[in-house]
Amino acid sequence: MESLRLLILGDMGGIDHYPYNTFFERSTAFEMGRIADLYKPDAIFALGDNFYYDGVKDVHDSRFAATFEDVYYQASLQIPWYLIAGNHDHNGNVSAQIAYSNYSLRWHFPDNFYYREFRISSASNETVGIVFIDTVLLCGNTKLDDDVGQPQHDGKESKDKYWDTVKDYLKHSKANYLFTAGHFPIYSVGAHGPTECLTKDLQPMLETFEANGHFCGHDHNLQHLMVHTNQGQRIDYFVSGMANFVNPSTKHKGDVPDGSLQFHNANYFTKGGFLYAEATPQNMTFTFIAASGQVLYTTVLEPRL
Repeated sequence: MESLRLLILGDMGGIDHYPYNTFFERSTAFEMGRIADLYKPDAIFALGDNFYYDGVKDVHDSRFAATFEDVYYQASLQIPWYLIAGNHDHNGNVSAQIAYSNYSLRWHFPDNFYYREFRISSASNETVGIVFIDTVLLCGNTKLDDDVGQPQHDGKESKDKYWDTVKDYLKHSKANYLFTAGHFPIYSVGAHGPTECLTKDLQPMLETFEANGHFCGHDHNLQHLMVHTNQGQRIDYFVSGMANFVNPSTKHKGDVPDGSLQFHNANYFTKGGFLYAEATPQNMTFTFIAASGQVLYTTVLEPRL
């Protein structure tokens, strides 16, 4: 049976001095390549903080090669990558990352917000819809001296138009599976914890438009959280932020809905990790894979339509 296969990672952005990448990033990239050799994924989602610590300067910045192209070099990873920006990217030039789409065949970053549908198979019309969102433009950035604090808007630009864009994408999607993908988490037990702006404004949209869930990074670990709403709807939250750093903190374990945490991993011995997803018309399977090669956790969800 044909299926749609995806790799999902966050916070892959190396470091800002030589060699401009980390052991965990290289280890995660190697294992992604091995999995891609086996399963032939259709696309890769990168969930922000693509370049630590201050993004890139311009479209010709050497970091594109040293932190991305030269790390994810395997032939099986030369497939479409769909990207959004994180808080560290906004410390630099996000427009340059968007413009890099014109220089790399696999780098797809058309705008700060965009929607894509991916067909599950050539023999059917079922799709997976992803609303790619810039959570910094929605919620503000974190402070340079307090990266684990809540993001705050500087008041220079209205965020309402961005929320209208997200709402419009969710409202009009006819995809069988529907997710948002952004850098900040809605729910997380890690060092950053839930993002108040998203629990207030994005979470109700997921419920209203019957989305399946949200993909994010920001916290440098792997998490699956699941919430059942008062209407009986299941919403899944996947944190995949361990592609470059590992942070074992569970500081906000008491700040997520009771019983929602299904899985958490932030073990240094895993050497990093990522999420592998496979969709069929019947269900969608999510598997967290360690850079060291172990399958850490698997869960399955059903289509919304």
